[in-house]
Amino acid sequence: MAGEKMLKFTTVSRDMPEKRPPDLRNKDFGEIYAEYATAKAAEQASRCSQCGVPYCQSHCPLHNNIPDWLRLTAEGRLQEAYEVSQATNTFPEICGRICPQDRLCEGNCVIEQSGHGTVTIGSVEKYITDTAFEEGWVKPIRPHAERSESVGIIGAGPGGLAAADMLRRQGVQVTVYDRYDRGGGLLTYGIPGFKLEKDVVMKRMAQLEDGGVEFRLNCNVGEDITFDAIRGKHDAVLIATGVYKTRELDNPGSEADGIVRAIDYLTASNKVSFGDTVPEFDSGELNASGKKVVVIGGGDTAMDCVRTAIRQGATSVKCLYRRDKQNMPGSQREVQNAEEEGVEFVWLSAPKMFVDDAAQMNVDTPAPISGPLRGVVVDKMRLGQPDATGRQSPELIAGAHYVEEADLVVKALGFEPEDLPALWGVEGLEVTRWGTVKADFTTGKTSLDGVFAAGDIVRGASLVVWAIRDGRDCATAILDYLSQSDAVAAE
Repeated sequence: MAGEKMLKFTTVSRDMPEKRPPDLRNKDFGEIYAEYATAKAAEQASRCSQCGVPYCQSHCPLHNNIPDWLRLTAEGRLQEAYEVSQATNTFPEICGRICPQDRLCEGNCVIEQSGHGTVTIGSVEKYITDTAFEEGWVKPIRPHAERSESVGIIGAGPGGLAAADMLRRQGVQVTVYDRYDRGGGLLTYGIPGFKLEKDVVMKRMAQLEDGGVEFRLNCNVGEDITFDAIRGKHDAVLIATGVYKTRELDNPGSEADGIVRAIDYLTASNKVSFGDTVPEFDSGELNASGKKVVVIGGGDTAMDCVRTAIRQGATSVKCLYRRDKQNMPGSQREVQNAEEEGVEFVWLSAPKMFVDDAAQMNVDTPAPISGPLRGVVVDKMRLGQPDATGRQSPELIAGAHYVEEADLVVKALGFEPEDLPALWGVEGLEVTRWGTVKADFTTGKTSLDGVFAAGDIVRGASLVVWAIRDGRDCATAILDYLSQSDAVAAE
């Protein structure tokens, strides 16, 4: 009976795929986790309790049918498991690698609450789809019939690509416009290879291109082509640009050479991994080799930066965060990986000012920056009363500051939306007070007829899995819009 293969959490312990030793993995950009063997994947999947109300599924933004594909894996029915997984998730091999499962599906696993350790959902998801690629179960996109309507998608990140996949499967003609020289957005240039090796992303890009999606790369909307031109060329447009504007520091000395943006730093590193020539990396501007590195921030981007700096050969890497470990926004799993690899976390700390001369290293008052960065004057903090979100607010401890020596500071303070109406010269595109595109959260409809928006440009900086969800929802809404337009035209 199928049930006999499940509910083994009382006799089988949680077992993640083996991690490469820290002293080996911190020297390259290969993924740190090994792949499950077939027997191990089935064993771990069999620990699922097959809940009547699966909290793992309800807490997944895509509402993936996790219990069913775990059961199919335990039964050795891997191709069926892949088909169930793929039905709700455009890129399960990517989500299996980079989703913060500890905050989503695994974090809400019932058996963990009973003390047995969560099911390793993400690792099994990754294994299923990697096996599907190896076995040829991932089929080319071949629509049953072609449609005459076309959709222009601005942004080749996870939201735009998820929408492109769904629209193309329905025969819609799809063109994706992106500013970078490769598709994938942050999947390609924002996330390091040790979390997501780039051939994984390129496989999906190749599948989309083979399926008829047209990509116009190195294309800056507002410069190389106008938004109005895109709108005039297509029956509908999807804005899926993400948010790339870095939150800046305004501390004294923040203009010093040696203080860089996280997106520039990570993009340069990923381009080098592709074999590209990157002058800013070769010059040392975006290269941590031989430097004392300080990363400011506590989110997943900060974790990517500190772990990248270790691999580039920094002499020391410290992460400053103004709250404590329990109140940081990044994945605790990523913090553990970083600590294992040699990163030092300096909790309850915030930059006061930046200095460029040894004589200034212990002074309280800022002086004008005239040379390269030498250090960060750090204020010590304590946690006070909760703010509106319920998190304790950091408070300055008067007079408690010290100096961290630094040759390179990476700003990983989060991202904000660009001013798209001004950047693209668009009238009538409404934005919120935060600068995100104002759109219906279910359909993605904006204030402009036939224009939709999805992902971070609507909800603000968020997770890849939410971008995929938004892209899929928008694709459904766009198909409805195209059908209604056809009906009106036929009257």
